[in-house]
Amino acid sequence: MNDLPGAVWRSSSRSNDQGLCVEVADNLVPALGVVAVRDSKDRSGPALAVGGTEWARFIRAVRAGELGS
Repeated sequence: MNDLPGAVWRSSSRSNDQGLCVEVADNLVPALGVVAVRDSKDRSGPALAVGGTEWARFIRAVRAGELGS
């Protein structure tokens, strides 16, 4: 999914300079109903599209510590 017009990519504030992070475009939910995720080291590479509801579930699970480390 490389064609994401209007995607505004951001990295987590907890990202470090070791290149082990992803970027998220969560502004696409109203228009496309998805959140896009891509490797910050390969910005022209593929992006994963996740449904807005599923993304919200994932974020809740991360914050609750349900996914382990």
